[in-house]
Amino acid sequence: MRPPAPPRPGPGKRPATGATRSASSRPAPATAPTGAPSARASRAPRTAARGTERAEPARTQATAVVPAGLEVSPRVSTAMADRLAERTAMRRHRAWRRVLAWVLAVVLVVGLGVAALWSPVLALEKAQVSVSGVDQYVDEGAVREIVEAPDGTPLPRLDTVSLREQVLRLRGVKDVRIARSWPHGLAVEVTPRVPVAAVPDGDGLALLDSSGVRVATRGSAPQGLPQVDVPLDDALALQAALHVLAALPPGLAKQVEQVSADTQDAVTTVLDDGTTVVWGGSSRLALKVEAVRTVRKLDDGARTIDVSSPELPVTR
Repeated sequence: MRPPAPPRPGPGKRPATGATRSASSRPAPATAPTGAPSARASRAPRTAARGTERAEPARTQATAVVPAGLEVSPRVSTAMADRLAERTAMRRHRAWRRVLAWVLAVVLVVGLGVAALWSPVLALEKAQVSVSGVDQYVDEGAVREIVEAPDGTPLPRLDTVSLREQVLRLRGVKDVRIARSWPHGLAVEVTPRVPVAAVPDGDGLALLDSSGVRVATRGSAPQGLPQVDVPLDDALALQAALHVLAALPPGLAKQVEQVSADTQDAVTTVLDDGTTVVWGGSSRLALKVEAVRTVRKLDDGARTIDVSSPELPVTR
């Protein structure tokens, strides 16, 4: 009988070659002892530790905002978070500094206000009060008595309007200016009334300014002051005479010795050389003054000059 034929290899299987058979017949490599750890096993813990260290920052930066499609390493995320935290702290610090600065400014302003209004730091002192502009018709003592009365009052609280009104009530005062002179004084500047005529008043003479306000009372007319022979109760005639005197230039005014006015339209002056000037009313006084000057230059011997109609002056 024939020996049985060897089995044929199935489809897709190659018959074993001599090399394969020789490889299978090679002895197996020696294996390490069971108790010794392999190299891969020894490297495994380090790999695991590194993975843990790298995973830890990723967990702490879970709130970092990363744009889509951009990969950020854990180290970059940590630096960004630190930077954001630092900026936030700086903003908070600046805000507190602003608040503190405003509080200090308000406290300083309030303190200065209290010191100025209620403390004696800026109080008025009598020795620091100056009064100027007074003349023989204004009582300087009365003025000082008024402005020095609030001695010790802080200047910011001083009522200068009330002081001014009190000084204006004094006889002979036309106007007054009161200014604070820091830190403890007052500067008082008086504008006195200037009398232009003396009007008989009982046994004396009332000295009146150009507005008809009584400046003083004297027993006789001061030198250079003309006397007005007009009753004090005739207001219209008196006012017309005073207006004529106030309109005269200084050179001509000094020559006037006497003024009379029967009515408001019949004002007459007598000059120191005896010349009589008829002014009429108090209208067009500038033109009448020029007419008097012209006539006196052309006819210095005229004893009466009538300029009640300044376009046609008349002399006698």
